Amino acid sequence: MKKVFYFFLLIFISNINSHEFNPAHLIINEINDEHVYESLWMYPVKNIGKRAVVIYPDNCSYESEDLYIQGKYIIEPGNLKCIDSLKGSSLQILNLSVLTDALVTLNFIENTFEGIVNVQNSSIAIPLEPNYYPKSYFLLGLNHLFDGFDHILFIFGLLFCISGVVNIIKTITAFTIAHSITLGLSIFDIVSLPQGTVEALISLTIVFLALEINKKDFNIRTPWIMAFGFGLLHGMGFAGALSEIGIANNQMILSLLFFNIGIEIAQLLLIPLPLLLIYISKKFNFLNIFKVILSFFIGSLGFYWFIDRVLGIIQ
Repeated sequence: MKKVFYFFLLIFISNINSHEFNPAHLIINEINDEHVYESLWMYPVKNIGKRAVVIYPDNCSYESEDLYIQGKYIIEPGNLKCIDSLKGSSLQILNLSVLTDALVTLNFIENTFEGIVNVQNSSIAIPLEPNYYPKSYFLLGLNHLFDGFDHILFIFGLLFCISGVVNIIKTITAFTIAHSITLGLSIFDIVSLPQGTVEALISLTIVFLALEINKKDFNIRTPWIMAFGFGLLHGMGFAGALSEIGIANNQMILSLLFFNIGIEIAQLLLIPLPLLLIYISKKFNFLNIFKVILSFFIGSLGFYWFIDRVLGIIQ
């Protein structure tokens, strides 16, 4: 009976894909004080539905140039000529999907404005005063972890592999420090690997944790060391996703910091859920059964993603 259950579970999860963190990015650069701008509209190639379009203010005339594909994005360069400054006006982005947010960056001659647009809030008001802190990257960090199902499963698997409050704190801290280090190093091109390779290796970390979940004795006595090593790899994944859209403002350090803080807060918000599941399963004496199901679920998904990502590298 168990074999039949596992067979149908495998069929079910084989249709699940990890959603990649590929937000759209609209970059508008002011050329001169006569309200002339250059724009770059970056939209992910892999997207649900038709490509989203930018609606500029009525007092602006827009001229699009030829589209081209670069990496994971369809790029649409263009030129914008407005009667008045874009400050104090609003932009609208239509046809965004539920899985695709859009980062809007406006580089004026004297300052920068950034904001987030999504399917619930399709328009954005451009203030007269600049924003001094890149809060939009904080939201991107939150979305990156919550939208990245593979990273969520990794955290779940990690917490099910270890026991004890002290070990949990050490492990999560080691993972956080490690991916923060490589996030910074990768963004500044000090350390880097091809994004496809990184994503494939991340899926293997999920398979490894799935194999460890059912073991009575975790075979690594210092799990935080293992978490630190895996964190270095996951940090490259975070950096690769951020590098795809680019940090298009003049606040590189602050943008990177806010993005990382968003990831950390999202991670902290996720941790109570697996701990609660562990507590409940222990209380009602079905922890072993739950671990078997979770191990198979996480491992099958990780292995499926590994094959899918390796094929993506080859093709």
